[in-house]
This record gives sequence, structure tokens and C-alpha cells, in this order.
Amino acid sequence: MSASRASIFTRLHRLYRLAVWLFKTGKNLRSIDGDCPESRNRAVIALGKGALAALDIGLVVGKPAPEHLDGVLVAANHVSWLDIFAMSAVYPSSFIAKQEIKSWPVLGKMGQNAGTVFINRNSRRDIEPINRAICATLQRGQNVSFFPEARTSSGLELLPFKAALFQSAIDAGAKVLAVALRYYDEAGKRTARPSYADVGLPTCLWRIVSMKKLTIKVDFICVSDAAESEDRYALKDKIEESIRTIIVRDLDDAV
Repeated sequence: MSASRASIFTRLHRLYRLAVWLFKTGKNLRSIDGDCPESRNRAVIALGKGALAALDIGLVVGKPAPEHLDGVLVAANHVSWLDIFAMSAVYPSSFIAKQEIKSWPVLGKMGQNAGTVFINRNSRRDIEPINRAICATLQRGQNVSFFPEARTSSGLELLPFKAALFQSAIDAGAKVLAVALRYYDEAGKRTARPSYADVGLPTCLWRIVSMKKLTIKVDFICVSDAAESEDRYALKDKIEESIRTIIVRDLDDAV
């Protein structure tokens, strides 16, 4: 067995703990109250931390999120299904997710109760109503997170951003928070193993539990005022460049 892999016992134990977490989560989904922001945020933070703890995943926050800032559109790079749990553990928000996730057992229901907006990425007709829904959510003072790459990458690169959903921040007069996510192995080196880019969920999960140690680093890079942007393309370019700088800069850095 490779020295860089966890033992079979550790892998199975992590899967068992994840199953227990899923079971408990399924029973406690009613605790997420969409009409009470404080209750909802506490529940989302607990869900995020619980999922990472079950899988022995470390979480490091480099540059912290700004305090007392609500109704923010949060844009992050997309590597793995773990991204949502890492971000939820430190900065609760609603998420924009692909429609397929809605049918996933437990996770799909959890997403619905947490206010996730599910979209059909293959249909441009969804964009206008989704932007209206995001705009309304932002104006109510609730944060909304999304992944403007529109699909997962290896985590060692950044795919071109899509501009369409940035329009919601402009329409709402909201701020946009840029977030950089990176994954590190037991040696403190960047790794692509947790990526969900080219594999199915079972394979991705097995790769994750097979790692001796996995750490996710989150940096809340900068806040941009959408009202000051000329259009959604200029706003997209600014956020994309800020995240790309972090993704490339520390490619070989240790945690």
C-alpha cells in the first residue's frame, strides 16, 4: 500500500461516520428554518462542520470573511462537492447548484431546506428567473454563494468564469465577495484528488477517504461593490482575476 494512503480500516471508519452524519442530518433537517436567519445560519454552520469532521478533513481560514456584511453575492472557485461544506462551516449562505443535486439522497433535501437555488445549466432560459430570485434574496439581507466556473476543475487551475449570474448583484446593488478554495495533502502540497471534475460521486468519495490527511484552505479575498462596476463582465473579470491570483500564487506552498 502506498505510504500516502490511509489504511482500509481508516477509510471504512470514515465512511461509517459519514453514514451516521447523513442519518442524523436527515433526522434534523427540520431544524433549518428558512424564516429565521439566525437559526438557519447556526444549522448550516453545524452541517458544514459535521460533514468535514466525519471525514477527518481539516479546515484552515487564511484571510477571514468580513464581519457585519449581509446580502452578499459570494463567488468561489469550484473543486469538489466538499466546497459547499467548507464554505458553509465558516460563512453560511444559500447556494446555486446544478439541478441534478436536488435528487441526491439527504444532500438534495438538505440543500432545499437550506435555501439552495437549483438551476439547469444547459438552459439559458433559466438565467433571468434565477437572477431575479438571487436579487430578491440579496435584498432580503441573505448571502448567496455560487461557482462562476459553472463546473468543477482540478483545483490546480481556474476555469473561465461565466458572467450571467453576476447581474443579480448589480440589480440588487449588492457587494460581491471573492473566495479562493485550495486542497492540500498530508505533505502540505496542493492536490487534485478531491476534485469532482472527471469522476462520479462514489469514486470521488473513495479518493477523499483514502487520503491520509486532507486540509481545505479558504481565503475570503476581497469585497467588490457591484454598483461601481460598468457591467457584469467587468465585475466578473475583477473577481476572476482576484481568485486566479491566489490559486496560482501558492500552488506549491505548504498550508
